[in-house]
Amino acid sequence: MTDQRTARVAYSGAIHTATPADGDSTAHLRLADGRTVAEADVVWLPPFDVGTIIALGLNYADHVKELAKELTVTTQDEPLVFLKGPGSLVGHQGATRRPAGVAFMHYECELAVVIGRPAKGVRAADAMAHVAGYTVCNDYAVRDYLENWYRPNLRVKNRDGGTALGPWFVPAAAVPDPHALALRTLVNGRVTQQGSTAQMIHRIPALIEYLSSFMTLQPGDVLLTGTPDGVVNVSEGDQVICEIDGIGRLVNHIVGDAIFGR
Repeated sequence: MTDQRTARVAYSGAIHTATPADGDSTAHLRLADGRTVAEADVVWLPPFDVGTIIALGLNYADHVKELAKELTVTTQDEPLVFLKGPGSLVGHQGATRRPAGVAFMHYECELAVVIGRPAKGVRAADAMAHVAGYTVCNDYAVRDYLENWYRPNLRVKNRDGGTALGPWFVPAAAVPDPHALALRTLVNGRVTQQGSTAQMIHRIPALIEYLSSFMTLQPGDVLLTGTPDGVVNVSEGDQVICEIDGIGRLVNHIVGDAIFGR
């Protein structure tokens, strides 16, 4: 089967579409003009032109209990959704800042769903026809600033560079069942989180039906579908890798204020 994964990278003063040149490795990329370039020579961008970023909170039951034993979320509850700005995004191999003085900042490995066709008033039974594909997301949270589990404020979830996305866009046709994907997170090479998209409370068709009932989803909009349990605090200097089988391996680096001149 032809590898259908694509990426977007900045190289030699321009933005290029790229495909894998070394199988599952990202060490080398093939640009659309046929050139092969080394990963070290490019800047990875989010792998598609991102529209509205719609994030889900409390969408895995085990993660809900991990956060607070008194919380309960079921399919009968309205999904917890919030929006994120474009400045929150960073690509594969990017850096995310841990603010000085915070006590608990954690990763969240998530399946990101990319909308491919406008969706307005779509029924769940028809929703998957509006999905273009998938990528991996690591949506960091600074727990110190959290005031309300059900409505995380901007300082928790909308920080510059706090949402890593990539490395690949994988077409929907290449993913037979997006609700049967193993995911895991590694911090400095140690597995700290493992789960499966089968554990989602609100599945993708239900989310698209719900969202499209009051807002029109457009091509390039992305749904961040939540994370399972296993989130841990990360520190300056950590390497965080989020993996989703069949989708990709997203690498991110935690840095301190000095890198950003703060």
